[in-house]
This record gives sequence, structure tokens and C-alpha cells, in this order.
Amino acid sequence: MKFSLAPHPTTNPDAISAVAVEIARLAPDQLALRYEVEGDIARLLAPAPAHPERTDELWKHTCFEAFLMTPAGGGYLECNLSPSSQWAVYAFDAYREGMRAAEGFSPAISIEGSAERFALSATLRGPALARGGPLALCAVIEETDGRKSYWALRHPPGKPDFHHPDCFAAELGASEALRLQGGADG
Repeated sequence: MKFSLAPHPTTNPDAISAVAVEIARLAPDQLALRYEVEGDIARLLAPAPAHPERTDELWKHTCFEAFLMTPAGGGYLECNLSPSSQWAVYAFDAYREGMRAAEGFSPAISIEGSAERFALSATLRGPALARGGPLALCAVIEETDGRKSYWALRHPPGKPDFHHPDCFAAELGASEALRLQGGADG
């Protein structure tokens, strides 16, 4: 499944013209995500490569995110993926409540780019992914002049808020095995 993200109306990007996400289920508990950014990539400010480890506050700079609602009680997972190869996965009990590190995740992240396109690919594995449910796909894009834009499938009214229920605009099916088709539209 491939989705186009839209910038929040109050955070107009200057250098970036499009952000898309392709998501595929590789196994019942494994997802592949590929975020593609188009525009003047020389003006995209991406964090420098770092040791691939769990790190907090990745959303303060260019970061690619996925949120998956859990079946019972309004809880959800938040996954932050940085071009640095650092990552974080959090579990929430309800809207912005009960935040804690989610255990059992260790995403593999790779990046590639050209003058017009930047891509971050990640593979996530964890038992919570097998259940499926409402899904939010988002990105924070920082440009070299300090400008930030917030991209999502759907934005709630007011300021950017990826945790808001309105952002959960897609549905991830449970357990079916799909194949990632090399980043092509599909």
C-alpha cells in the first residue's frame, strides 16, 4: 500500500514538494516501511549517521513516524525512525497518556538519496504488529534554514498533532503477508 502525505496547512515546506509512504506486511509480525521525500534534497536537514539504537526525542528533527492503534482501550504504538539509523518505539494507554518504551522492537533502517529524492526504509518486527488496526503515517521534515513541516495522511484541526485520532486515516490488516514491491506505486 502506498500513501501520499500532506503538509500541515500552517507549516508550509519550501524545499520539499512531496512525501509518500509505502507499507507492506512481510510476515504476520513484520512490516516494511519506505518513506520517500521529493524536492530539493540538498536543503533537507537529515541527522548525521549514528549507532542504530533506541533514542528519545527524534521528532525534534527530520523523523519518519508510524502510529498503530491497539485493539483494546484506545492504546497505540508510536514508532520514530531517524535517518541517523536511531529509532524509538513507544506504547501509550490512551491519547498521549501512559507513554513508555515499547519492548521487543529493534528496527533495521537504511537510507538512499539523490538530488531530487531521499528514501528511508525500515523493517519493524514485534508481536503487536500482527494484530493490525487503524494506522497513522507521518513525517517531520526539517530544512537547512530551520523550517519544519509536518506531514500526515490527515491532520486534525489546530496545530500539528500526530497522536490525534484524526491522523489514524489508514487501516492495517491483521496477519496477511504482503510483499514490498521495490518502492514502486502499487
